[in-house]
Amino acid sequence: MAKYLVTKNGPLSGEVEISGSKNAVLPIMAASLLTEEPCEILDVPGLRDVDVMCRLLRSIGTGVTEDYDNNRILLETLQVVEEQAPYDLVQRMRASILVMGPLLARNGRARIALPGGCAIGARPIDLHLKGFQALGAEIEQGHGYVEARAESLIGNKVYLDFPSVGATENIMMAASLAVGITTIENAAEEPEIVDLANFLNKMGAKVKGAGTDTIRIEGVAALHGTKHAVIPDRIETGTFMVAAAMTRGDIKIRNVLADHVKPVIAKLKECGVTIEEDDDGLRVRGDLKPLVSTDIKTMPYPGFPTDMQPQFMAMLTTVDGPSVVVETVFENRFMHVGELNRMGADIKIEGRSAIIQGAKHLQGAQVICTDLRAGAAMVLAGLMAEGVTEISEIYHLDRGYADFVEKFRSLGANIIRIDD
Repeated sequence: MAKYLVTKNGPLSGEVEISGSKNAVLPIMAASLLTEEPCEILDVPGLRDVDVMCRLLRSIGTGVTEDYDNNRILLETLQVVEEQAPYDLVQRMRASILVMGPLLARNGRARIALPGGCAIGARPIDLHLKGFQALGAEIEQGHGYVEARAESLIGNKVYLDFPSVGATENIMMAASLAVGITTIENAAEEPEIVDLANFLNKMGAKVKGAGTDTIRIEGVAALHGTKHAVIPDRIETGTFMVAAAMTRGDIKIRNVLADHVKPVIAKLKECGVTIEEDDDGLRVRGDLKPLVSTDIKTMPYPGFPTDMQPQFMAMLTTVDGPSVVVETVFENRFMHVGELNRMGADIKIEGRSAIIQGAKHLQGAQVICTDLRAGAAMVLAGLMAEGVTEISEIYHLDRGYADFVEKFRSLGANIIRIDD
């Protein structure tokens, strides 16, 4: 298995370019199933999850042309030849469930293995299925699969018990070809939802309200192909912001939409980090004054993102004062705490809260990536730890960060990858 070796070094400095968003490109790729015409996706990150989605779409009948040298993918589904997404691909990535809405809308049937992904919480798909049922689909479950059927989808009002990103996206895609008007209430408001809506509207859909808690979709008879550039990855942006702060460095981060990382900016400033915004991106400096602790509470967007909680927690172990991190989104997103404590951190878990005693001198150790964002936290901790930190199960990081080692090394990080 591949692993990273990370050695403590000085402050990180230099410039880094943020890749396209993982959480935006996957639903956009799935949405290409809604038309038989070609869709060209630009600013596509070279990630394992993108590769899995390409393979999944090919299994359904999509023609896929990958051009990762130019961060571009061309997708064309002239005909759906298979309405079932195979288990061996679906179990690798939870976002595979996003092909269900487009398949149901285009062919009237979709059969999907229950999805896998990072083990950070239960994340049931009941809200997806509730939405499909509201649009007139019949749902059957059994033997590890879920199937939806509908001769014709009919617009309806859908209320989500929780503002689920995936459910909002799946229902929005299905409703684009439904007869009549669909309203999604308590919808997720993430920037990735807005990017998907923009893509759908370029295809000829009629989606309004994306980015608010109420989305209105007027179904159309057919959609056409289009070209679309994916938004920058706000979680990668936040990860490098924390890297600058944690190492007391000075990093210019380019290809950034600052509005998408407002909660991270606010919390870093509370810690004493200096952040300058201009037309070229963000300059993040942790070298101008001593950093202090703060408390964070994860919330659905526009609150503090759960995908930034592990990285931020790693930083809080190194700053003066106690901190409290409250996780409200995923019930099992403290798996990295044990790994940080192995490195000398002082973190205690009480229910959904983690109490951190900061200003600890971290020590290199053998640790694992328990999930994607926890893996990033381990790397950040390794950059501050005495000695060498050996990080295994890094396939999680391959799922979500493009050119991870190269970007960190360009900033002066002592990190190497070893492929066994």
